[in-house]
Parts: sequence; C-alpha cells; structure tokens
Amino acid sequence: MSFEAPFTGSEQDETRELRPKFNADGLIAAIAQDADTGDVLMLAWMNEAALRATIETGCGTYWSRSRQALWIKGETSGHTQDVVEIRVDCDQDAVLLKVRQTGGACHTGRASCFYRKLDAESGDLSLS
Repeated sequence: MSFEAPFTGSEQDETRELRPKFNADGLIAAIAQDADTGDVLMLAWMNEAALRATIETGCGTYWSRSRQALWIKGETSGHTQDVVEIRVDCDQDAVLLKVRQTGGACHTGRASCFYRKLDAESGDLSLS
C-alpha cells in the first residue's frame, strides 16, 4: 500500500481517499484514544511505513524520532494497542487511533501520557 500525494485546498478536505499529509520530516501526528472510555492515551508520530503497518496489522505502530526506527507499541513492554478504528482529520495531517490498550500507554507505566494537570491560577502542574 502506498499513499497518493495530498490534494491542495478544499479538495483535500472533501476527498474520500486516504492521502495523508506528512510534514517536512515525513511524519504525521498520531493520537491514541481509548476506544471504550474516550480517554486520550498518548501522542506519537508515524511515518508512511508506520501508518501502513498500523492499517495492515491493526497494531499501533509508530516512528521513534530519537531512535530513528519503527516501534510497535508493547513490543518490549507487553502494553499493546489493538487498533479498533482509524480516523483522519479534515486535511489529513493527523490521525486518531481508537485503541484497546493492554497495560499502560505511557512509557512511565501510567494509563495515559497526559497525567499532569495545569493549575491555571498558579501555573503549577499536579499529578492526576
């Protein structure tokens, strides 16, 4: 599977074809959301190969910018992501994966990477 180049303008917003718009580094933002609760679990990046692998296998597969390599969520930790649904935003520069997460989604072992809450008044972060 390969992806056609994105359209320009409103044609991209209305197409029924998957034409992901990767950034200058060849990446697209990927948000993982719990398919049952709606909780946002994590944000990661995908290159074309990661997106293709996720579609083909149903396993959350991402691009590690630090290691410059593909990684399958849970490959070493056992905290896997079974992809239930893939959604693409209006101009196709971000994807939303609705997943069934086994174990914590965060590398810290927490259920979600979004475990800190900003107190707007003090500017401090609290752990949730």
